Amino acid sequence: MILEVTLIDILPGREDDFIAAYQLARPQIAGAEGCRGLRLKRGAESSNRFVLLVEWDSMEANEHNFRRTDRFAQWRASISATLAQPPLSEYFTEIATPAGRPDPDHDFFAA
Repeated sequence: MILEVTLIDILPGREDDFIAAYQLARPQIAGAEGCRGLRLKRGAESSNRFVLLVEWDSMEANEHNFRRTDRFAQWRASISATLAQPPLSEYFTEIATPAGRPDPDHDFFAA
């Protein structure tokens, strides 16, 4: 599994417009083959900054089933009027933990 993290800066005063556009366009991403789930978070310190977290089966699933399709064009068109700058995306993978040891990311009391 791959986590796509996208930093999205919105024009000041257009935050509600962006949220509304996201809610309408969300199915463009969620319906792409290989998308396992997504969520949008808003900055606690910068109310016009958002982060979109999308779980994909693989980077290839994202590229071939979303980015290179009309789904991506429709997604981008729906939010483009609210963007302060182009979003910045990066992929992340899980960190393997030794078998039988607590995962410090999920267990606050792990040694």
